[in-house]
Amino acid sequence: MSIPTSLHTDAASALVRLLPTAMVLEPLPYAGPGMPLEETAASVTASFVGSESADLALVLNSNTPLADVAGSDSPLLSEADILRPALEAAGSTLGVGVLGDARVEDASALFSHPSTVIFELHAPEGRAGWFAIRLRDTAHGLGSDSAMAGKLSRINNVEMALTVAIGHTRMAVRDVLNLEPGRVVELDRSAGAPADILLNGRLIANGEVVVIDQDYAVRITKILDVAEGLS
Repeated sequence: MSIPTSLHTDAASALVRLLPTAMVLEPLPYAGPGMPLEETAASVTASFVGSESADLALVLNSNTPLADVAGSDSPLLSEADILRPALEAAGSTLGVGVLGDARVEDASALFSHPSTVIFELHAPEGRAGWFAIRLRDTAHGLGSDSAMAGKLSRINNVEMALTVAIGHTRMAVRDVLNLEPGRVVELDRSAGAPADILLNGRLIANGEVVVIDQDYAVRITKILDVAEGLS
């Protein structure tokens, strides 16, 4: 295991703030001789690619309520979907970049890698899970802007998901499972307020919804910088 730096600790702090747990967990650097790798067999993993690239893995103990919820047989719920916002928050602390698909898989290789930094996620009653982060090609992240632009040009043709959100709300899992046709869900935004434009789940701009040839479209009204997009 590697020694944590500010990049690692900032990522862990951002991650726990967006975990949908009853209270914010405390990330503590793990310096033990070894960890129970059997607990990482069903981790949520993702890779962040950008000015700093990293492999991320998150696993919650089976006695954590979220783990039971995310393990529901309902097609509406996926543990990877539930935990993706937390992984995105961790990745966003590394700078400009894109988080790849989040998936559930065995992350024992990542947790046991010598370059990986591991955090224990603690709740008042004890350990609630683990978070692992391994930075890749960190030295290249310190290169020139032209070198960075050259790297990004390699993925110019990669398609990304652009989403327009007219509002958001938070719902308990029981309410999600009880959704049915005709149900009205109230959002946190008034009529006429700007819509959020998200790229792969990350807020990048504001806009207004318009209609073109009977199809919905969005007119960009403001491009957000990195700080605004994370706020």
